[in-house]
Amino acid sequence: MINHINSKLTHHYISMASFKSSISLIVLISLLHFEFSSAVKGGYWTPDNGMEASDIDSTLFTHLFCAFANFDKQTNQITVPSGCDTFPQAIRGKNSAVKAILSIGGGTVPSTDFNTMASQPSSRKAFIDSSISLAISNGYDGLDLDWEQQTQPDEMNNMATLLNEWRAAINSNGQSLILTAALHYSPIVSQAVTFPAQAISDNLDWVNVMAYDFWAPGWPGPDPILARPHASLNDPTSGNPSGSSGISAWINAGVPANKLVLGVPYYGHAWKLADANNNGILAPVVATNGQDVSFDPFGNEETPTYKQIKSLIPQNTYDDTYVTNYFSSGTTWVAYDDTDSISRKVDYAKTTGLLGYFAWRIDQDQDNWALSTLASQRWGA
Repeated sequence: MINHINSKLTHHYISMASFKSSISLIVLISLLHFEFSSAVKGGYWTPDNGMEASDIDSTLFTHLFCAFANFDKQTNQITVPSGCDTFPQAIRGKNSAVKAILSIGGGTVPSTDFNTMASQPSSRKAFIDSSISLAISNGYDGLDLDWEQQTQPDEMNNMATLLNEWRAAINSNGQSLILTAALHYSPIVSQAVTFPAQAISDNLDWVNVMAYDFWAPGWPGPDPILARPHASLNDPTSGNPSGSSGISAWINAGVPANKLVLGVPYYGHAWKLADANNNGILAPVVATNGQDVSFDPFGNEETPTYKQIKSLIPQNTYDDTYVTNYFSSGTTWVAYDDTDSISRKVDYAKTTGLLGYFAWRIDQDQDNWALSTLASQRWGA
C-alpha cells in the first residue's frame, strides 16, 4: 500500500488534503507495524538489589521495568522509591532506544488494596492521573500494573474498569505511554474467578505472563510432597500448571498471542530431599509443618539466585520433558532455568507467535549477563 501511495505521489498531481491523508495513512500503518512486530526483550530491576541501574547492560533489552512504585491507600497517589526516579536516564546511557516502564504494586501489596482503589470512580481517577503524571515527569515510556493474588470475581470486574479508564485517560492525555500488566500464568484462577480477558486485550499493549512459582517449599500442594520444578514450560501430568498451558489458556480466553510475553525466572527454589540418592524430579522431600527450613549450601535460602547457584553448583541436569534444569547436592535439590531451558523457552515464545519474553529479576543473572545475552541472541533482532 505504501508503494502504491508513493507511486501516486510521483506520477499524479494530488491535492494537499489528499497528500496529508496519505501521510496519515503511512503513519498509521507504521504504528500498527510497531505494535505487532516489535519484540519485547524485557527485564525487571529493583532499586534495593545492590546493582546500580547504570550498570545494567541495557543493550540486551528493549524494555526495562523499575519495580516497584506504590500507592498511598488513603490518597491513591503513586510514590516512587529512590532509584526509580532516575531509572530512565540511567538505563539509556548504554542504549538510548531502550524503553523504561514504571511497575506499580508487586507481590507484597495485598490484592484488597488494589481492589479498594479500583472499586470507586474517585480513587481510580486519583490513581490513574497520578500514575500518568509521574511517568511523564520522570521520563518513563510506560506503566505496568502488578496486581497479584486475586481470588474474588469483584476484583476482576474492578480491574476491567480500571484498565478501561486508564487507557482512555492515556489516550485523552495525548501521550503515547505503553500500558502493560504482570499477571498470573493463567487467566483462570478458579472456576468462579477469571481475568477480564476482553478488557486486557482491548487496553493493554501486552501482558507479562508470570510463568513461574507454580510450586515452592511450604506452599500448599498435592500429597505426597515432591520436588517439583517451579517454572517448567511443560508438565506431563494432566492438570498441573506449566508455562505452555498458561499461555494456551490466555490465548483461548481471547488475548492474542502477540499481546503475551513469557516470563522466565532468574532464580530457583530449593527443596530438602528425603533421600539423597533419590534425587530426580518428583523425588520425595522432607517437610516440617509444611515448611522446609534447611537448604545448605545456600545458608537456608529457599530461593537462591542464578548467580548464587552457578557460583556453587556449576553442573546440573537438564530435563527436556519439563524444560527445566535441576541439581542435587546431598539432600538439597534445586530446580531453576539455565541456558538449556532459557533457550527452549525463548524458542517456544517466538515460534508460538508471542511478543517476547521478560526476566524476573535481571540482577540475579551472572556478572557476565549469561542468561540475558543468550535470550537476546536466541530471539534475534
